[in-house]
Amino acid sequence: MHITQLNRECLLHLFSFLDKNSRKNLAKTCHKLLEVFQDPLLWSLLNFHSPAELKKDNFLLGPALKYLSICWYSERVKVCNIEDWMKNSFQKDFCNRHENTVSDFLLDVCNRCPNLLSLTLSGCGHVTDDCILLLLRNCPNLKTLKLENCVRITDRTLEAVTLYGRALRTLHVDFCRNITQAGLEKVREKCPSVMLRAERSANMIPDSKPEKKLMLEKASRKLVQL
Repeated sequence: MHITQLNRECLLHLFSFLDKNSRKNLAKTCHKLLEVFQDPLLWSLLNFHSPAELKKDNFLLGPALKYLSICWYSERVKVCNIEDWMKNSFQKDFCNRHENTVSDFLLDVCNRCPNLLSLTLSGCGHVTDDCILLLLRNCPNLKTLKLENCVRITDRTLEAVTLYGRALRTLHVDFCRNITQAGLEKVREKCPSVMLRAERSANMIPDSKPEKKLMLEKASRKLVQL
C-alpha cells in the first residue's frame, strides 16, 4: 500500500510523529500530503528552540493550537539577557532583530490562536509585559503560563494576570529579575486559585543604570546614619 492510500485520520497520526521540517518536506511530495500538512488539527502543539525557527514556514498557526513552548538557551542568545545599558552597538542591533521576531510572532499568536491553553517562554529576553498582556486578553482560556528567565517581565505582567487571567491555574515567573515581592503578594491575594512559583525572582537584583544604583546606595547610607 502506498502512503497516499491511507485515510486522512491515519495520515494525521503519522505526521504527528514528525518534527516541523520533516512534515514540511513530506508535504512537498504530493497535493494530498500537502493537504494533511495544512490541516489545523495537526498543529495543536508547537515547540521552538531558537529565534530563527519562528521565521520559518514549516508550521501553521491557527485556532487548533493549544500548547506553545518557546525556549532557548544557546550562548549567543544569552546576549539578549544583558541589561540594555551594558550592550555595545553590535549587541543592540542583534537584540533588536530578536525583539522584532519574538514580538511579531507573539502578535500572530494573539490574533490566530484564541484557544491557547498553555504557554511556556524560557530564556526569551525580549518578551515584554505588553506581549503577555495581549496574550492574556486574546487567549481567555489560557490555564498555564510559564515565564522562566524572561528578564523584561515586571510587575505589570502580574497585574495583567489579576485582571485578565480568569482561567489561569498555573503561573511560573522563575528568575525574572524585575519582579518584586509586592507584585507576587498581589497575585496571591487576588488570585488564590493560581499555583504561583517564582524561584529567586523577587530576590534578584533588578535592572537599573549605574547612576540610579549610586543614588540608591547613597540613600541607604543616609538611612543607616539616621
